[in-house]
Amino acid sequence: MTFRLTILGCSSARPAPSRHHTAHVLNVHEQFFLVDCGEGTQYQMARYGINPLKINVIFISHLHGDHTYGIFGLLSTIAMMGRQRALEIVAPKPFAEMLHSHLAFYQVELPYPLEIHEVDARESIMVWENRVMTVTTLPLRHRVPCCGYLFREKEPGLNVQKEAIEYYGLDPRQLAALKRGEDVELANGMSLPCDEVTYRPYEPRSYAYCSDTTPSGKVATLVHGVDLLYHEATYLHADKALAAKTGHSTALQAARIARKAEVATLLLGHYSSRYKELQPLLEEAQTEFAHTLLGEDGLILTLEKDHSLKIGEK
Repeated sequence: MTFRLTILGCSSARPAPSRHHTAHVLNVHEQFFLVDCGEGTQYQMARYGINPLKINVIFISHLHGDHTYGIFGLLSTIAMMGRQRALEIVAPKPFAEMLHSHLAFYQVELPYPLEIHEVDARESIMVWENRVMTVTTLPLRHRVPCCGYLFREKEPGLNVQKEAIEYYGLDPRQLAALKRGEDVELANGMSLPCDEVTYRPYEPRSYAYCSDTTPSGKVATLVHGVDLLYHEATYLHADKALAAKTGHSTALQAARIARKAEVATLLLGHYSSRYKELQPLLEEAQTEFAHTLLGEDGLILTLEKDHSLKIGEK
């Protein structure tokens, strides 16, 4: 049951030689979700072995170019690759108007339907779900309407202990009932309580994506206890005045949000191109929150069933 994040880009408005614009791919149970789509996203997907045809839904945080310029080319590439099934896009208003204007200007006719769901970036509501996951918006504070997204796995179904199956001689009908959370009657007439012989194979995992924003106590409350929090850290704290002016956060501020939210791991990103080296941002954040990682292009993070974090190769 996969829960894996791949960082495609970690730069802010201006890309750096080794840092592309913002884009993340989240793989939950082999269903793929693209979060933001900065310039060069489709190149990075090819570089890191992610098939664009596998993308189920695209989530856009806000309508600034470093988070959206890549979507126009990506949609065209997917068309040339032969996609026919619908592609869902979740984004703040007026994303639909912007996208359709582009398609009309370039006379692009996609061979697959687009299902665009525009959200109110001021609200925290569930905007998408399937059988294994829910996605909830996180209101952020930026210069334009902007929202993050909280991806939370649903509770897995109950498993029945193997020893109990053999000991009680449980048949398929009884096993199905126990997995539904029901008590069952045994052949001798006795009742077998569900909670004595079943267990959850793992606890739900979670990932919160907080793109461009000034520090928000409300966000800290909404993401409380998540396994992995991505929070922008555009500047060092010495540049906090510039961060406030542009609607961004410092590495130290991101770490304070992580500490307040009591998350397991903080992942930094969206770095200003003024910083040639990223280690100072990491060190600054770790003074406040030790369990901090640098988000870098090609970084792969896997949340295991026991909620431990496995760091893959770039």
